[in-house]
Amino acid sequence: MAGTLNKVMLIGHLGDDVKMHYFEGGNCIGRFPLATNEVYINKQTNEKITSTEWHNLVVRNKAAEICEKYLSKGDKIYVEGRIKSRQWQAEDGSTKYTTEIQVTEFTFLTVKKDTEGNKSMPISEPKNNNFDAPNEQNAVNDLPF
Repeated sequence: MAGTLNKVMLIGHLGDDVKMHYFEGGNCIGRFPLATNEVYINKQTNEKITSTEWHNLVVRNKAAEICEKYLSKGDKIYVEGRIKSRQWQAEDGSTKYTTEIQVTEFTFLTVKKDTEGNKSMPISEPKNNNFDAPNEQNAVNDLPF
């Protein structure tokens, strides 16, 4: 019997800052929109067209706290995760639906300046998903392509 695969890889820019939600017991999630762009040429008009797709990203616990601390609107990030669709009852009784990317790994691609004005390396999440601390490494060499 063949297995299945639910894996997403995206490189894009944050459409907003990370919004945190905290739960009893100390767990938390962070949510943020990610924009990816596709650029192509319209063959009839020879016009360059940019099409933007928006993705709802969700990170959990320590990873969410790292994202909140280091990311802000406009920053570029590489993420890996899986697609998750869910539904719920709204207060007005209607059924609402959403599709999210549950992030399992990420690499920050925007270089930040430290307090002394020197450029620091992009921060990359550990591959073991331990999420204890960010690793500083060359993000370009960490991409799977």
